[in-house]
Amino acid sequence: YTLDNDVLTTEQRQFYEDNGYLLIKKLVSDKDIERFRKEFIRICKKEVNPPGAMTMKDESLRFQYGQSERVINKVQDFQEDEELFRYCTLPEVLKYVECFTGPNIMAMHTMLINKLPDSDKQTFLHPMHQDLHYFPFRPADLIVCAWTAMERADQNNGCLVVQPGTHKEPLKPHGYPEWEGKTNKLFHGLLDEDEKSPRVHVVMEKGDTVFFHPLLIHGSGINKTSGFRKSISCHFASSECYYIDVKNTTQEHLEKELVDMVQKKYNMTSMKLRDIWNFRARLVQGERINL
Repeated sequence: YTLDNDVLTTEQRQFYEDNGYLLIKKLVSDKDIERFRKEFIRICKKEVNPPGAMTMKDESLRFQYGQSERVINKVQDFQEDEELFRYCTLPEVLKYVECFTGPNIMAMHTMLINKLPDSDKQTFLHPMHQDLHYFPFRPADLIVCAWTAMERADQNNGCLVVQPGTHKEPLKPHGYPEWEGKTNKLFHGLLDEDEKSPRVHVVMEKGDTVFFHPLLIHGSGINKTSGFRKSISCHFASSECYYIDVKNTTQEHLEKELVDMVQKKYNMTSMKLRDIWNFRARLVQGERINL
């Protein structure tokens, strides 16, 4: 799961091999995080509108708060926003990414998550899932997520929860969980979850960054505090990865849902999952080969 490199210690490599994730403390500077936070606020206030970015809102709060960070829980696909996309090009992040992907690195999927306070409705609970469910490219072992805490993340405000070692398991069927109340669009979860599998709450301080495999089963809890829990992340892949056809696989229904959403948003008629990913993908290091 890791490539030969002189960045990771033997212990760090072994930890990732065994567990499917690795936490690096204080990797991203406070200065960079404050710049990302400022840009997120500007997007919330519609002072900037990056092409292709999707802002996800809690519509029930819009009447109360209007356009503000109290309403927007995620900015996805910020690859056209120069300021936020800086995250994907930080040398300190790419240095670690290369240990998993090799030297030719594509930024494939970007998100700034603003987990809103949510004590009773569980709207922003993300069910346990494997990220590979969303990706029509392989091999899985040349994909890694970098996820940086923009403030302390713990069990009170809904930190990441991982099931160590599950990156060695195959991709499982996903769908919408049968929860009472609302589930957010595309917040798919495992349909058959092993409740007995051990879980680790990944407690992180501001600037800490966790790198994890796309088959690692993970999720996040609800934010029981009155503040926001922000994080910024990017899924990186080797540009040597290749697209696959998800027809007749467990990912087929996801393709339909995502393509329908994009066709409605951009009023396009013919669109494939691969087209969406081609639009998102950006080369950040080395050369572009397949993706």
